[in-house]
Parts: sequence; C-alpha cells; structure tokens
Amino acid sequence: MSLPKHLALLALAFCSLNAAVADTLQLKGNDAVTGKILVEKPDAVVVDVGYTVLVVPRSAIVKVSQANNELTRLTTTATPLLNVNAPGQFYRAGGQTTAAGDVRDLVKQIGEAVVQVRTPSGLGSGFFINADGYLITNFHVIEGETELTVEVYRQVDGQLDRETYKKVRIVAINKFQDLALLKIEDKDAPRFKFLTLGNSDALSVGDPVFAIGSPLGLERTVTEGILSTKTRELEGELYLQTTAQINPGNSGGPLFDMAGEVIGVTNMKIMFGEGLGFAIPVELVKNFLDHRDAFAYSTDNPNAPYRYLEPPSPASHLPAE
Repeated sequence: MSLPKHLALLALAFCSLNAAVADTLQLKGNDAVTGKILVEKPDAVVVDVGYTVLVVPRSAIVKVSQANNELTRLTTTATPLLNVNAPGQFYRAGGQTTAAGDVRDLVKQIGEAVVQVRTPSGLGSGFFINADGYLITNFHVIEGETELTVEVYRQVDGQLDRETYKKVRIVAINKFQDLALLKIEDKDAPRFKFLTLGNSDALSVGDPVFAIGSPLGLERTVTEGILSTKTRELEGELYLQTTAQINPGNSGGPLFDMAGEVIGVTNMKIMFGEGLGFAIPVELVKNFLDHRDAFAYSTDNPNAPYRYLEPPSPASHLPAE
C-alpha cells in the first residue's frame, strides 16, 4: 500500500525536524513523519507535526520510534481489533487492513473468539460477531436440533480455560446458504471477544489464509493454506476454495486472511481428496446478518428460515354494521 500523496509530502517536509526531541514514524517507501505522538490506536497513530495533526494508518507504518523513552516498535504485524464496536453496530466490518500478520501471533489474539458448537447428534465450530454473545455457525451443524451447547476457550493466567454455555437460542437461519445465527443467553455469560468480518473480494488467488476450528472434535485446531479460487461453483452457489485443511467439525468456523479478519465460513470439503476445502464468502454472511429479521427462526416451523404472519381473518373484512 503506497502512502497517500498529500501525506507523503507532509512526511518529507517534516523529516528535517530534530529527531532527537521528537517521535518518528518510519513509513513504507522510505518516508517518515516526525512530530509528537498524541494517541496510538489499534488501527492508526495520531501525530502532532506542528501546525496540524496527522492520522497515520497502521498499514502504512513500518516502525514507531519514541524519543522520550527510546522505545522502538515494529508494526508490520496486523493487530485485529477485539471488543471494539461502533455504537448500534451489530457486527464489525473491516476489509481496509493491508498489513500482513504472523499466524502464530494472530491465533493468540483472535483464537478466543472461535467456539465449538455441540448438539446431541454432533459438533461443529462457530465464532462471535459481537460482545453480546451472538455467533455464526453453519445451518447443517444445528439442523433439526434445539438442544445446543457452546464451548468457549479463554486464556487465564497462561492456561486454557473452557466455559460451557447451555442456554443457546437460535436467532436466524438460512438453510439455502448454510448459515445460522445463535445467541448465548446464560445469565452469567460475560462479554465475549469477537471477530471482524473482512472482505473476500479484496483477496487474490494464491493469497495465504488460515482456519481455526474443531475438526473431529479437536478444538482450536489451526490449519494454513492459500486461496485456491474465489468462484468455485457447487450446486448453484459460489464458494471460496482453499488448501487449508477442512474436516468434519470445522463446519461453521472462520477462514481468515493474514490481517486476522474473517473472509469466509468453512462448511465442506471433498472427502476423497486433500487440500480441497470450501468456505462461504463473508459477503454472504454480511447480507444474512443485515437481513436477519427476514431469516428469523420460528419454533412453529423450525425447518423454515422465514417467519410468516397469520393471514387476516375473514371476519376482519366484514362491513361494520
């Protein structure tokens, strides 16, 4: 990602300031911004350069050097946001981050937002989309089931702590695109870490991706691969195809780009081949969430993704006497 022209000009103009008494942002393209760092946000750094204040995106920064404590930090690793959401926003949409992270570091940051979904007949994976306990999984994971359990894994004092929640409500389903929206409603449930929904359209074939899920019940399993194609047509639907290993139990789990954002929901593989996994593009997930009322789950007809109102009574159309 190249630095915007106006920002590059400002960066060059202030390179001549005394770096010994100022903070420095080393940017891509050998440019730099020198001034006083006012605020450091997960996605940007705010710098006072004298007569104006610049907001520099993290994706444009290579290194941050602060003169006051001689601290130098590398910022080429992406930092996914967790537990930060705009007011009234049901899920957080990203897709603007271009910095690439390391899978090991990303898993430590975002792994707690991936869960295991259990039913009496099987199990799958899922992930939180907001702190209130709403999570996405596949429809086929919970199809025909009402007794659901969600297992959440947290890092506590360096150890993995498992919490099981049994009061789980089915909020909406779209069986045609194999998506389901659930909500944990246990009274003692805390605020949950959740993921950012990215943009699969911005990816290119060959880009690295990774998945987290519970294949064959092996929770928090991480697999890595590349995006094989973005437009694999299967039974009238388009899927992302990946070489990241996908197995039974991965269904409903997230497929990530290297910024740690969700670009798809893993849901199937070709059983007689290896490295042939598939995921529902995140754009379909966003559409499902944006129109979740249209897919509201109905206990009167659990297999239908739509809820219908009762037809008007003939008596209501009789003329008043």
